[in-house]
Amino acid sequence: MSDRGTLSYYIGIEVTQGKEVLTLGQSAYTSKLLERSGMAECKPCVTPMQVRLKLTKASTAAKVDATLYRSIVDGLRYLVHTRPDVMFTVGYVSHLMEDPRDDH
Repeated sequence: MSDRGTLSYYIGIEVTQGKEVLTLGQSAYTSKLLERSGMAECKPCVTPMQVRLKLTKASTAAKVDATLYRSIVDGLRYLVHTRPDVMFTVGYVSHLMEDPRDDH
């Protein structure tokens, strides 16, 4: 095994190392995920989910592309590794992966 120097990138996670700090991030991955979901131009917000949002499997809204929905949710699940603040929201939308609907 050889020393390859300071770690800067590993399986989609950007690593920044300081003397006493190690920072993990996924900004490039997040940008690609936003583009794929059609949300690249959206404004950032502090709360990652509408307060008191009620999602249901019994919706009458039109179905969305289930493959794209699953892909985006899976991408969000991977993002949780460096963004635990979105963990609740990702878990909440994950329960609709069987039959996603467009409730917007």
